[in-house]
Amino acid sequence: MIADRVEECSKNNLPWLVAENEGRLIGYCYASKWKGRCAYQYSVEATVYLDTNYSSKGWGSKLYNELFKQLSELNVHAVICGIALPNAGSVALHEKFGMEKVAHFKEVGRKFSQWIDVGYWQCLLPLRKEKA
Repeated sequence: MIADRVEECSKNNLPWLVAENEGRLIGYCYASKWKGRCAYQYSVEATVYLDTNYSSKGWGSKLYNELFKQLSELNVHAVICGIALPNAGSVALHEKFGMEKVAHFKEVGRKFSQWIDVGYWQCLLPLRKEKA
């Protein structure tokens, strides 16, 4: 459930952002821990969802601009995003933010009664300071 994801972000001090247009929720994005072990404390998985009526109108970019800014302030280094494939619009959005495809898994997801491939894109943010 979405409420569980929001709570998990809050518990881990990670951002959850919402986009509204004329008082209507049209999208959201968030970051979650990549893995639970401390070796991965500088890595997150980022996700963006948009109402299909608002895709390709700059809303995904607005959400990701703010998310990446907040992640930089939190000293996150690696941002990883999974994309259900094919999805040219989502690939273009992620590559606009300097993300590169680093993996492709065949038939690991299931949507609309079909097996789907999932690709992973990644970018590295500069660390502000090293934690001890």
